[in-house]
Amino acid sequence: MKANVVIGVLGTVLDKRGKRANRWSKWRPTVALCQQEGLQIDRLELLHQPRDISMAQQVAEDIIQASPATQVVLHSVKLEDPWDFEEVYGSLLDFVSRYPFNTDAEEYLVHITTGTHVAQICWFLLTEARYLPARILQTSPASKGSETPTALGHYSIIDLDLNRYATLTSRFQREQQHSTSFLKSGIETRNPTFNSLIEQIERVALRSDAPMLLTGPTGAGKSFLAERIYQLRHARHRLAGKFVAVNCATLRGDNAMSTLFGHVKGAFTGAQQARGGLLREADGGMLFLDEIAELGLDEQAMLLRAIEEKRFFPYGSDKEVSSDFQLIAGTHRDMPQWVAEGRFREDLFARINMWTFQLPGLAERREDIEPNLDFELERYAREQQTQVRFDKEARSHFLRFACSTEASWRGNFRELGAAVTRMATLAEQGRISLELAEEEIARLRASWRTTASTAALPERSGAQYDLFDECQLQTVLSVCRAADSLSEAGRRLFAVSRQGKKQPNDADRLRKYLARFGLNWEEVKG
Repeated sequence: MKANVVIGVLGTVLDKRGKRANRWSKWRPTVALCQQEGLQIDRLELLHQPRDISMAQQVAEDIIQASPATQVVLHSVKLEDPWDFEEVYGSLLDFVSRYPFNTDAEEYLVHITTGTHVAQICWFLLTEARYLPARILQTSPASKGSETPTALGHYSIIDLDLNRYATLTSRFQREQQHSTSFLKSGIETRNPTFNSLIEQIERVALRSDAPMLLTGPTGAGKSFLAERIYQLRHARHRLAGKFVAVNCATLRGDNAMSTLFGHVKGAFTGAQQARGGLLREADGGMLFLDEIAELGLDEQAMLLRAIEEKRFFPYGSDKEVSSDFQLIAGTHRDMPQWVAEGRFREDLFARINMWTFQLPGLAERREDIEPNLDFELERYAREQQTQVRFDKEARSHFLRFACSTEASWRGNFRELGAAVTRMATLAEQGRISLELAEEEIARLRASWRTTASTAALPERSGAQYDLFDECQLQTVLSVCRAADSLSEAGRRLFAVSRQGKKQPNDADRLRKYLARFGLNWEEVKG
C-alpha cells in the first residue's frame, strides 16, 4: 500500500474557527480532512505564512490529537500579497519544483478548500499541468439535517485525467468535431490525410497565436481556410479585431509599402493623403497575406520586424507605429527553393514556418469531390436564392468523370466550383440534366487539352517516341510545367497510386520517369 500524502494551505479563517474550548464542534477543513472515515492520511504538508506560525502549530497539534497516525510537516512560505496571481503561482511553483515527490511509494492529494481563491486556482492549474503528480481533494461542511457530524463534513477526490469521465470526454470530443467541421464548412470530407490535417490545424488555431503558413496549389482553398481559422479564433475570444486579407501578388513598388505599412502625406508622387495601411488595420485581429512569396525583399524585411516587435515605420515617416496582429500567410510556391534562390528572406521564412500546413489539391482528394459538389450546389442556392439539383443519371455521370484520373482539376476547388456554377446557371426548371453534365465534361476536357497541347516534347537529336509514350509524356510535361515543384507535380500525377504507399516519394518517382527519356526537372521547367 502506498502512503497517502496531502499538500495544502493553512486556512486563516476557516481553520481558526472557534475558541479553544469549542473548536472541536466547528468545521475546520484542514483538521476535518484528517478525521474522515475511509481516508487515511499518512502525512500532511501544510503551507502557511510566517506570521501565522502559531495558528499552524495549533492546527498541527489538533491533527495529531485527532489522527495520531498522521505526520504534519509545516512549511513557511512568505507572500507579500496572497491575492496576486503572479506571486502566488510563482511561490507554489517553487515549492512543488523543490518537493521530493516519490510516486513509487506515495499517492498525492492537493487540498484546495483552504487559502485564497487565487491559491485555490493556482493549485488547480499546477495540478492540471502535472507539476504535481496528484489528484484534487475537496472538503465541505455537513449540510443541515445530515447525519454526518458538523465538525467532520464531507470530502471528495477529483482525478484530472478526463479519460475517466466519459461524459466530459465525449463533450470535449463533440466540441472538437464541431470545430473541425466548422473549418471544413460542414463538408463531410472523406480523405483521411486531409481530415487529419484539419484536426491538427484546429488544435493549433485554438492553442497558439504564432504565425501559420498555408501552402498548396492555387485554388486549393487557402484563403477560405484562413478566414475560417479567424472566425474560429474570434468565436473563442482569442482575438477581437477584424480579418484583413491581401494578395501580395498584386502589390508592386511604392504601392506595396503603402498598402501594407501605410504612408505619410507626400511620401511619394500621388500620396496626397496619409494612409494607415493594412497592418494597422489588422491591429487586434488577423492579417492574411496570400501569396506572401511574391513580396519584394524590402517589404519582407519590414514585415519581419513588424511580426517580431509589433512596430514598424510607415512609408516616408520617421515615427514608429504599433500593431499587434496575428498572421496567416499563404503561398503556392516551393518556399525552401524560393529561399535557396534568394527570392525570399531566410529569417522571415523561419519566422512564419513554425506551423506550416500543405493543403492538397482536388486531384489528390478525389473521394472528396462528391461532398464538395453538394457544397457548391448549396452555395449557389444561397447566393442566387434558387434551388438546383442534378438528375440522378446526370449526377452519376458527372461524378464518374470528375473522380476519374482523366480529370486533372488543375484549377482545383475553384475549377470545380466554376463547373457547378455553369451547370446550375444553364439548368432548366432547377434540374441539371444528363445533356448539361455531358456539355460541362466536354468543356473541361477541351480546356485541359488546350493546356496540354502547349506542352511540346523537348527536341532530342534522334529521339523517337511511341505514340503511347508521346501521349503520356505530353501529359506529364504539362503537369510539370504548371506545377511549382517536383513534389507538387508528383502528387498530381500519382494521386491515386500514392495512397497505397506508406511513405510515397512522388518526387523520386517522377524524377526516375523523366530520366527514362533523358529529361530532368530543370530542363522541363526551363
